[in-house]
Order: sequence, then C-alpha cells, then structure tokens
Amino acid sequence: MKELVSTDDAPAAVGAYSQAAMTDDLLFTAGQLPLTVDGELLDDESVAVQTRQCLENVEAILASEGLGLEDVLKVSVFLDDIEEFDEMNEAYAEFFDASPPARSAIEVGNVPKGAAIEVEAIATR
Repeated sequence: MKELVSTDDAPAAVGAYSQAAMTDDLLFTAGQLPLTVDGELLDDESVAVQTRQCLENVEAILASEGLGLEDVLKVSVFLDDIEEFDEMNEAYAEFFDASPPARSAIEVGNVPKGAAIEVEAIATR
C-alpha cells in the first residue's frame, strides 16, 4: 500500500507530486532541488552548495519517517553539466562517507527551475 510522505522540514513540492512515497519498507523521494525549506532557490550558488542543500532536503524527508542517510540504498544525481561532477562528488561525500549507497550521476539537458542539480533517493526501513 502506498503512503505519501510530507514534512515541513523540507521544501514543499513545487508541482503535482509528493515529497516522497513509501510502500512496505521502501521510501522513494521525489527529486530534490537546491531549495531551502522557505522555498529559496539556490541556483546562483556553487554546485557544492546546491548539492549540500539537495541532500539536506533528502535527509529531512528521511528523518520524518525515522530514517537516516545510512538507510539509503540508491541515489540518482541529475547534473546540468557533467563537468561539475568532481565538485558535486566532493560535497556528496560529506553526507555518505562510511558506507555509501549505489549511485548514478547523469548529465541532463536542463534541471527544473534552472538549478544545476537534482537529487533523488531510495531508502529502506
């Protein structure tokens, strides 16, 4: 059975989607943009700053269900410029140092709202 997940500790959805959905023991976050909880888009900031904000949003969604980054199985990273991979990867590693999850990093034509990055995650309870 699908359960929708929502928290005030992460930015509200900016479209027709939920922050996350859960079924049985799996939680799927929506793609998280570098938006603050107040809705400020950090699109003028570096990829490192944007990466950290995306992952802080993922972390807040997980926490709302009693989960943490250690429960993440898979992360997908969407970059508008793959040349910024190393900068993203360095910031990303700050969140997943001990036992990082599986990850894909993909260059896309555009990221919503003109951001440089979008991050989504799958976690297990």
